[in-house]
Amino acid sequence: MDDITKLRRILRTSKTVAVVGLSANWYRPSFFAAKYMQEHGYRIIPVNPQIDSVLGEKCHASLRDIPEPVDIVDCFRRSTEIPALAEDAIAIGAKVLWMQLGIVNDEAARHASNADLDVVMNRCVKIEHARILGGLNWAGVNTGVISAKRAAIF
Repeated sequence: MDDITKLRRILRTSKTVAVVGLSANWYRPSFFAAKYMQEHGYRIIPVNPQIDSVLGEKCHASLRDIPEPVDIVDCFRRSTEIPALAEDAIAIGAKVLWMQLGIVNDEAARHASNADLDVVMNRCVKIEHARILGGLNWAGVNTGVISAKRAAIF
């Protein structure tokens, strides 16, 4: 399966995104990406032990503290922290381990993939949503997605 097909399937079928390392500062990339996804109908669950709430949602200290099912674990953490997050994602039954731009960890990717999670590395969930489902191409941006049919969001 090519990347665009895989990403489209993930973004269409997922509804709940746990954002590990979500900042309460509006100018941080994690806040911007999570706010965008929230505005596009996704349930955002912040994971940050340093703050109580962000984007109107209660923060959790860790992935294992989340009391509801999670589709995507979106990681805004260093590559060295990803193996432990992959283990937590597997433990909570997440479907996707998503590492943001600049984050690559092949060991964690193998471990998550062996546990039947989809793995995305070095990509921004907000950029991919806008590129594949969000109508970025309607603004004149060359998204690299060739289709004669506009993709449905959900």
